[in-house]
Amino acid sequence: MIHALEHAFLDTLKLIPFLFLTYLLLEWIEHKAAQKTESLAAKAGKLGPLAGSLLGVIPQCGFSASASNLYAGGVISAGTLIAIFVSTSDEMLPIMISEQIAPLRILAILGIKVACGILIGFALDFILRFRKNKTEKPSISHICEEENCHCEKGIFLSSVIHTLQIALFVFLFSFLIELTIDWIGEDTISAFTANAGIFTPLVAALIGLIPNCASSVVITELFLSDVISTGAMLAGLIANSGVGLLVLFRVNKNIKRNLLIMLAVYLTGAFTGVLFDLLGIVL
Repeated sequence: MIHALEHAFLDTLKLIPFLFLTYLLLEWIEHKAAQKTESLAAKAGKLGPLAGSLLGVIPQCGFSASASNLYAGGVISAGTLIAIFVSTSDEMLPIMISEQIAPLRILAILGIKVACGILIGFALDFILRFRKNKTEKPSISHICEEENCHCEKGIFLSSVIHTLQIALFVFLFSFLIELTIDWIGEDTISAFTANAGIFTPLVAALIGLIPNCASSVVITELFLSDVISTGAMLAGLIANSGVGLLVLFRVNKNIKRNLLIMLAVYLTGAFTGVLFDLLGIVL
């Protein structure tokens, strides 16, 4: 119990600066530059997945959570969001650096994640463009309306309220996940993943969807210990986006779109992992 509380608290604490700065930006946009920014986002959105994938690979705790808020506010597209989710490295990068893995090997893994993010991001935006309601415009104000954040009292106070609301939600959910992982045991999860046979990439991608740093830690450690293949490792790490999906389901009310994004993340990881295993590619 204490272990779960400690991990949930620390994970949430790391997110708070990113959440606050993101909401401060969103509030400023809503109050000062809503029309100009929405117009700019609409014009520049086609290149969003490229920028999102490149930015996502930078080791920044909380970036995927910030991206979910920006997507819910209509600032970035679904393709840009998924590009960030796919390229985000979470705990993989610091673990590999601490284990003194060859830089070229790390760059190869990150490069694959970036390439997958770019491809799936542009593909999703291309598909959704034909289904988009032409009368719809990006809107940030609905976040404030949903959360009752008292925007009329100033953007600073509103940003603090938004941040505390989401931080509390993430803390509670992370605590439940930590309790579940502690109850099942990381060794049990590792054994299950390693013994899945030809289905290992599919299982690894499913574990990667767990909105917690433990999933990326397990996948990375299993790979470095030569327990799972390159394909399984890529499947799990591509599907992992930290708490990005958790925040997305909290702030975005379009459940069907959220499920589509989650499915796309999973399938991207699973397909990439299976392809690498079938081709026998080893990193």
